Amino acid sequence: MSARTSRLPGFYKLPIQDRVRVVKEFAGLSDEEATLLTKVGRLGLDVADKMIENVIGTFELPYAVAVNFLINGRDYLVPMVIEEPSVVAAASNAAKWCRDGGGIVSIATEQLMISQVQVVKVPSPHTAVVKILERKGEILDVANSTNEILVKLGGGAKDLEVRVLDSPVGKMVVVHLIVDVKDAMGANIVNTMAEAVAPIIEEASGGKVLLRIVSNLADR
Repeated sequence: MSARTSRLPGFYKLPIQDRVRVVKEFAGLSDEEATLLTKVGRLGLDVADKMIENVIGTFELPYAVAVNFLINGRDYLVPMVIEEPSVVAAASNAAKWCRDGGGIVSIATEQLMISQVQVVKVPSPHTAVVKILERKGEILDVANSTNEILVKLGGGAKDLEVRVLDSPVGKMVVVHLIVDVKDAMGANIVNTMAEAVAPIIEEASGGKVLLRIVSNLADR
């Protein structure tokens, strides 16, 4: 291709080998990498068994690319692994409409996740909030000690929030550890941190820690 563009009219009409050739040229793939795209059964049982639990085999889905994507002034072919018809076509068509208006403009927020620690049976919830915040530095240090590599990369536990919530069984204290997970998915990181800081929070609050887990609240 003379110019690198994701605007590929008629891409869906091409034979698979020709589609692979186009993707190879677009992405600058080596011959070996391009061959992998068409090799059936790439995921061996030995690899699959190391990825998840209770493996009994492997399962494959169609691998396609959505075309026409112009994002922040740069062309992209978007890989999609899906079994449902029309989804790739719809995405490509929508990208074409967006392209006509200058493409998609995106921004990325910080990769902040929340590690949530729930404390119940707290004698004085509002006093507990103060005592937990007094040990904020210690809590952040303990959390960050669980992942020194992440800290070296500029990530790690950055802040602490403490709230008192009403519930049918009485007041509880909920602690949010704000963690910058960088490029990691982050669930294991924040769960490990929650486990590590739970004893300090329990001691400071005088209550009992129950939940200590990643929160699905993504408001950062």
